[in-house]
Amino acid sequence: MFGEMIILYYYVVRECISGFIFSSTTSRFNMSESTSSPKINFYGGSGTVTGANFLFETGATRLLVDCGLFQGGEFAHAKNRDPFPYNPADITDLFITHAHIDHIGRVPKLVKDGFHGPIWSTGATRDLARPMLEDMVHILEYECRREGILPIYDSRDLDEAFRRWQTIDYHQEMVIRDGLSVIPFNSGHILGSAMYQFSWADKKLMFTGDLGNSPSPLLPDNEELQDVNFLVMESVYGNKNHEPASERTRKLKETLLETISGKRTLLIPSFSLERTQVLLYEMHKLIEDGGVPQIPVFVDSPLSIRITEIYSRAKEYFKPEVKRQIEAGQNIFNFPKLRLAMNANTSAEISRTPGPKVIIAGSGMSVGGRVVRHERNYLPDPRTTVLFVGYQAAGTLGRRLADGEKEVMIEGERVTVRARIASIEGFSSHKDSDHLVEFVSHSASSLKKVFVVMGEPKASLFLVQRLRDYLGVNAIAPEAGETASLD
Repeated sequence: MFGEMIILYYYVVRECISGFIFSSTTSRFNMSESTSSPKINFYGGSGTVTGANFLFETGATRLLVDCGLFQGGEFAHAKNRDPFPYNPADITDLFITHAHIDHIGRVPKLVKDGFHGPIWSTGATRDLARPMLEDMVHILEYECRREGILPIYDSRDLDEAFRRWQTIDYHQEMVIRDGLSVIPFNSGHILGSAMYQFSWADKKLMFTGDLGNSPSPLLPDNEELQDVNFLVMESVYGNKNHEPASERTRKLKETLLETISGKRTLLIPSFSLERTQVLLYEMHKLIEDGGVPQIPVFVDSPLSIRITEIYSRAKEYFKPEVKRQIEAGQNIFNFPKLRLAMNANTSAEISRTPGPKVIIAGSGMSVGGRVVRHERNYLPDPRTTVLFVGYQAAGTLGRRLADGEKEVMIEGERVTVRARIASIEGFSSHKDSDHLVEFVSHSASSLKKVFVVMGEPKASLFLVQRLRDYLGVNAIAPEAGETASLD
């Protein structure tokens, strides 16, 4: 970690000397005086991981890519209530890369504030977005009742959004208007996740959304770039590399065996979408193959259970070997002693079940949901292991626990941390630094600019420099509110 900080400090100082990083928007992006030039406005997901929201303008078309919720701390809570920095009524189309809440969480607010155009995504993303946003409506209503304020949207706005939501398949070219067309490609991140390639004249612009950590246990690898000129890409792990797939499986197996032998409680804060399904699939394999004895596993998340049902019906999105398992009659998300806690009574029974046991509960960053109650109960117990299997945003309870804090506040109560805190980064559904560079390399010769977004500043800046040094591409980390001309 110290070495990484030194390298990053070197890069930042070098950029300061060259006058690039802290120069004006105009000099950073060579902006043209012509208002007719295609351009990108970076309104969310710039300088931060969450809140993805990018406005692409060309001719009479003003389309958005993603409209996500900011997450992590009180700043994000206030940011989500701010008016959009553009008139939603002027937006012609909205394209959704995937159904994670930091990419879809403000879609109903956009509709409420005046957007009346079509919303586009793959069919799987549309199916997943419905339960994700319904759950968010309940969370917002609860939080706003507690604070005595109105929620930023409600179920009526959600229903109106889905009346506008249409689907587009991978590789299906669609002409939008004014010579602008779009083709979705598989990004390999979660079920139905897409990259969007927009083409006009002889130019191609790609928005990656989030890029999958290949090889995924369930999904095919992301598709490769082909002759793209402008790229807007994620950088969550722009400065880190994951452990290999074999290592993540080994660590999970060891953790489960330790839980069984020590009669411990294994508590896994898990994202309801993708991470829970991957964990169930990996546990299914370990138990079915005899590598791990049977152990009570509780999925304490109604949202995770609904999402898993959607995954179970989506065989066409899985990679070939997983399809073959399903065709052979395997229920890839089920195994003996798995219990699904759909209601509060079943959830309450978990604490009365003696160890060893595994509890998978949302949310993945411990910012709400049933996992918070479990953390309040189990963090003081040294016979508990809390296992993080995904990114923890700055300001979240999950990040504080992962950073080693020994005392945390949970729902107004001071809780001492005696549990063992562990993590397996290999279960991340995001590409790591080396593979992000490899992804860009396939179009390095045609790329004019790469805009590195959706990462903490240190991750984005580190990846910017790697792309310049290794591939010689013109990579930039835009700040929120900046505009880039694509001339």
